[in-house]
Amino acid sequence: QYLDQHLLPYNPFATIDPGVAKLVEMGVALGHEGNPDLVCGVCGEHGGDPDSIATFNRIGLNYVSCSPYRVPVARLAAAQAAITQR
Repeated sequence: QYLDQHLLPYNPFATIDPGVAKLVEMGVALGHEGNPDLVCGVCGEHGGDPDSIATFNRIGLNYVSCSPYRVPVARLAAAQAAITQR
């Protein structure tokens, strides 16, 4: 309904919300303070969404995991994020 009624410009169950992304960023930063070798990642629908992948790359996540049919798009989005965020 929120998409049909134009309440949100994206599906929050597929693309990460900026507020939630900030919480993830804080979690990653605080986790690395306690353990610099901590590996951080995300799985699920957000892990296969190109916009979310760009956000996760900027935040500093080490990996994303998604369903098999989304892997080609996720790999391309990860490569594009790595190139554009240098």
